Parts: sequence; C-alpha cells; structure tokens
Amino acid sequence: MAKEETIIRFEDVSFEYGPTKQILDEVNFSIRRGTKTTIMGQNGAGKSTIFGLITGAHVPEEGTINMSNGLTIAIARQVIPRAELDLTVREFFQKCFPKKVYDIDPRIDGVLDIVNLKGHEKIYERMVKSFSGGQQARLLLASALIQDPDLLLLDEPTNNLDSAGIKHLTEYLVAYDKSVMVISHDAEFLNSFSDGVLYLDVRTKKVEQYAGNYSDVLQEITARIERENMKNARLAKKILANKEKINFFAHKGGKMRLVAKKMKDEVEEMEEDKVDVRKEDKTIKPFTIPAQHMVGELLHISSYKTIKDHQPVKHKCNVSLKRGKHLLLKGPNGIGKSTLLEAIAHNKAEGTTIMDGIKIGYYRQDFSTLNFDDTVGESLLAVMPKAIEQTMRATAAAFLIGADAINTKIGSLSEGQKGLVAFARLVLEAPGLLILDEPTNHINFRHLPVIAKALSEYQGAMVLVSHVPEFVSQIRIDDVLDLER
Repeated sequence: MAKEETIIRFEDVSFEYGPTKQILDEVNFSIRRGTKTTIMGQNGAGKSTIFGLITGAHVPEEGTINMSNGLTIAIARQVIPRAELDLTVREFFQKCFPKKVYDIDPRIDGVLDIVNLKGHEKIYERMVKSFSGGQQARLLLASALIQDPDLLLLDEPTNNLDSAGIKHLTEYLVAYDKSVMVISHDAEFLNSFSDGVLYLDVRTKKVEQYAGNYSDVLQEITARIERENMKNARLAKKILANKEKINFFAHKGGKMRLVAKKMKDEVEEMEEDKVDVRKEDKTIKPFTIPAQHMVGELLHISSYKTIKDHQPVKHKCNVSLKRGKHLLLKGPNGIGKSTLLEAIAHNKAEGTTIMDGIKIGYYRQDFSTLNFDDTVGESLLAVMPKAIEQTMRATAAAFLIGADAINTKIGSLSEGQKGLVAFARLVLEAPGLLILDEPTNHINFRHLPVIAKALSEYQGAMVLVSHVPEFVSQIRIDDVLDLER
C-alpha cells in the first residue's frame, strides 16, 4: 500500500463532555500511512479524547471520522483492568488477539525486550499482579506493541521507563514502518522519531496540523506568539493615542465631531484586530511549598527491603534527614521504591523512624491520594489547616486551575490537571516531610523547571523518586539511597 495513503481523516469533528464542557469544535486533520505524529496541547486540551474517538471509546457529537478499510489499531492503555491482574503474563498477552496465537512466547520476549522488562524463563507463568506499578505500565505498553498494528496509539509511553527503556522504545519506533500517534511531554523522545504534529488549541478547541518534529513546531508556535504579542502591543499603543485625540476632537464640535466619530470606528476595528494570545502557552507561576517548622531528626532509615526473584531481601543503611535535607531514592523498576515510599508516607516502614507530629505531604504517581469524587475546590480546602476560600482559589489559579474548574470532580480532570491539583494541595498543606513518587509523569514539560525550582528550594525534609535525570539535575539533592546497592 502507498505510504502517502490517508488512513484516518477527521472532518468537522466536534466532541463535548456534557453540555458545558466542549473539547473539540469542528476539528479537521488527516493521518497518512507510515507517519509518526505527536499530539501537543495543554493539559486538559483533549489529547486523550482524540485517541478515544479513534478507538471508538467516544463518539463525535458532529462530523465524521473516516478510516481506511481493515485498519488495525492498538492503544497502550494507562491501567490494567482488575479482572486482568490475576492472569499470567502469557494469558495477558494472549488476550490482545482475537484468535489463539501458538508462537506467542517468542513474541512476548521480543516486546518485553523493547520495554526493557526482561525476565527469567518463568516470566510467562508469572501473575500480572506480582509486578510493580512501573512494571505493569511496561506490560501495558508491550501489549500494544505485540499487536504490530497499522496504527499504534501511545499515551505517555515514557512515564514508567528508565533511560534504557526509553532508548529501546525509541529505536523500535524509529524502525517501525507503520503509523504511530504519540502523546508525550518528553521533548527529547519526541524529537527522535516524530515527523508531524497535531496541535490542540485549548481556547479555540481546534486542531492545527504541522510538518516537522516537536522542536520545529514549538519554535514555529513560539515565534507566532511573539508576533501576536507585538501586534497587540502596537495596536494598544495606537488605540490609546486615538482615544486621547477622540476626546479632544469631540469637545471641539462641528466637523471635528465627525472626525472623532470616524476615529472611534477605527478604534473599534483595531480592538477587533487584537489577537487573543493562546492560553495553553501559559506556564504555572513560580511557587513555594511552605515547610512545617520542626527541629531535629525528622526521618531515619536504618534498613529497607528490596524485591529480588519475587522475594523480599533486607538491607541495612544509615540515612538521616533533618529539616532542609533532600534524599533521592534510586533503583530499577520493580525493586521496591514505590513500596518503600508508601510505607514511609503511612509511617509503617520497618526500619524507619519518623518524628512525632510531622505532617507528611505525599505525591503519588497514580494520584490515589486524591479522592476522585471530590470537586477540585473540596480537595484543596480539605488539606488547608484553616479553610479560606480566597486563598484556595488564588493558589488554584497559580496552577492554571481556573474558576470554571473549581467545581469539576477530580475524576473528570486529565492526568496532567490531576498532577497540578496534587501540587496545589502540597502548597496549601505546608508539610514538614515531602514524599514524591515520579512527580513529572503527565506534567506539561513547560511546568517542569518551575516545579524543580520549588522542590529545590523546599525547606523541609524530602524523599524523591524520579526517572528523569534532567529534572533531578535541577533539584538540590543532599543524599542518595540506591536500593540496587
């Protein structure tokens, strides 16, 4: 089949969540066979919605989605359904196919190698639930890759991959001769293989299609924003000068009044010509996470457990955290980093002592510290020592959570928006001990330097797990505990 063939075409597609929340408005774009497309846009703009429309999980309110006959599509889901947790690895992958595949084991080996999740020979019989959260995310990614579809949909595929895993996946995507659509905030990863960009404008609800990689398009959009801002500045200056003249001529009477009226019409035209600069290019404001004032040793770790060949192994160590000390927790997926963080956060870690009365701020990568049935406002007010509506709203606004989102349920937010709510909660909570498990997952890359600066300047004790070296390099780290050693 010809590479130039269009395999998917959106024609005037509109979609909304309920009558008040429009996501897409008469969107048009096409995907050609063999192309690698990045989907860009602010958190909540509707990137995952486009995937849902392609797979049939969503149905457009208006417009049509045309697909070429017999097109096979596979999507890397975000979470393993509970019913599949009790399956063996072999059964889990077998479920990806409508008919039984008899040579599935070598295929499983191939895709587990791509996502850097190599196991011993018994991995086929291992239960899915025996894998860590990060490893389960790799299984989900591998379950899409094993299908070798005409169109591969990947939603934040690098979130749970270490550098070796990202390298493997990148090599696979560069060599993949079919079509790929990717949602990701990892600029370096996207630049390595993408040749086109779909840009979702959260203000207009439209999709703009660009040729070129992620950086090319980012440069083009940034240049356009600068031009729009300059045009607005010129018009604003001209409008102000004309308004002053209008007032002067209007008081002169006679013919001067007609001149004033003509100038007034020109001012109205100039007001209309002003460009509404994109909202999605805003970055969260610089912020501070206030620290509860505690003196002395806030956290002491004398031993910890790791998982080796599915068995817990105890290790001795001597880690002491006082106010202002930051600890980085390192180790490969599945060794037990998240398990240790979870135990510390709930003060149930064997070999760990936490000072009495300390307030713990816990950021989980799956956002399970948030109640999905709460509204954003309820979630933020719940952590405040003294619930003050005005403070809550001002903090939310700094994290690009506007008045319209305050009454939205947490469960209805995009993953990126949930992450921003989680950070807003930490600001309002003012903890003495901060525990962060992969805080970059799902967060727009524009916000990451702002978040890194806030964490670096945090005055309480902090324990951080992150697989993104560039992010970690921007944060003050005082001690490292490598669980593999």
